[in-house]
Amino acid sequence: MENKVYYDLIVTIVNKGYSEKVVEASKKAGAEGGTIIYGRGTGIHEQAKLFNIAIEPEKELILTLIDREKTEKVLQSIMLDAELNKPGKGIAFVLEVERTIGINHILNRMVNEKEGEKNA
Repeated sequence: MENKVYYDLIVTIVNKGYSEKVVEASKKAGAEGGTIIYGRGTGIHEQAKLFNIAIEPEKELILTLIDREKTEKVLQSIMLDAELNKPGKGIAFVLEVERTIGINHILNRMVNEKEGEKNA
């Protein structure tokens, strides 16, 4: 029996300190969690200065692997709760995931659900 699950990767980039809003929004919409990676921006809008000294803007990247059926709901929740529809708040984009390994808990849940349907 083959259970094929299609995944997307939602990548959200926000200013330092805002990743928890993104993670909470994604969980509220059905995601199981995310991975936070720290980085710095290099775009033209990132050239902030303090006393004529360039400041390196710190960013947080949130990687959310999600069942494709939930992608739109999670993305909308992130946009609203993290206010990504406002300028300077961040961006998010979706990448299709071709293959995954190590996500056994989801496949086990699907097998158990199928077995429960057979026994009912």
